Amino acid sequence: MGWLVLVGLFAALPALAERWTEEDFTNKAKLTEPYVMIASSDPAVADTMIGSIRQYAPVQGDTFLDLARFYGLGYNELEQANPGIDPWIPETKTKSVILPTAWIIPQGAHQGVVVNIPEMRLYYFHPKRQGGAQLVTTYPVGLGRDEWRTPKGRFKIQGKTKNPTWVIPESIRKEHIAERGDHRTMIPGGAPDNPLGKFRFELTMPGYRIHGTDIPWGVGMQVSHGCVRLYPEDIEALFPVVPVGTPGEFIYQPIKIGARDGRIYVEAAPDIYKLVPDMHAEAARLIGELGWQQHIDAEKLRRVVDGQTGVPTDVTLGDRPMLPAGQAPAAPRRELL
Repeated sequence: MGWLVLVGLFAALPALAERWTEEDFTNKAKLTEPYVMIASSDPAVADTMIGSIRQYAPVQGDTFLDLARFYGLGYNELEQANPGIDPWIPETKTKSVILPTAWIIPQGAHQGVVVNIPEMRLYYFHPKRQGGAQLVTTYPVGLGRDEWRTPKGRFKIQGKTKNPTWVIPESIRKEHIAERGDHRTMIPGGAPDNPLGKFRFELTMPGYRIHGTDIPWGVGMQVSHGCVRLYPEDIEALFPVVPVGTPGEFIYQPIKIGARDGRIYVEAAPDIYKLVPDMHAEAARLIGELGWQQHIDAEKLRRVVDGQTGVPTDVTLGDRPMLPAGQAPAAPRRELL
């Protein structure tokens, strides 16, 4: 989605009473505190789903853009979880909106900064202390539109800049001239229309950065030239926590498999860049790598993969939680007669 399309989309919004302010988002609920995760090959003891799903009753003045930002979600996540609901005036269509504030941890090294492209979400795996729990913080992001795709690849954080100046690449400058007659070659740090926002991470991956934005509503959309954009308040919180030298990776996992409380969950997001030929085969491959095939209800799995709601869903075979390996089931309770 280009700049002109994004502007046109916002211009089409119905006139609503003012309900949300920048102060609301700056002081929003602390939904980005670290979560604890437990990675294990045994689904009975693994805890690789963080957060919890909630419900919200919309009122006049709410839009998916505002609700997503306040509750630490991308616009894409609210839209996928609530098909058929008008994102601009949801109170006229439904009494309840699903807030998909639960996520399965992507498979991988669980180290440093990980951006899952189809999910449009960043995970920061805090350095693990000896004998300590693994902590992870997560934020929604905006990514590259289809003609400027955010690529897969590994990198390190090689620098951090406050109020970065944007030196506009010539290819993007030509686009700006054609779209809106903007001939500038740079935008100074701190300028209100600087698309880098107030904070930037420089990466060893040439041409790509993780930074803030001057258009917060683009988080959860494909709007950038390939860089990763966070809400202003989210990049401000992440900036002091991630040190220079931190490893990172852009990954592509539209299907994620996890476990909580002895149950297996699957989360399916749209394949935004059309890189996965068969989503069902991909789900089967991931489950096979984990060795969890015997615990999966095939029909439940099929519905989740087809739905692509981005909501973690229980696909466990049967109704009872699994027991850790080697643990015998409890003896049946005898009733007193």
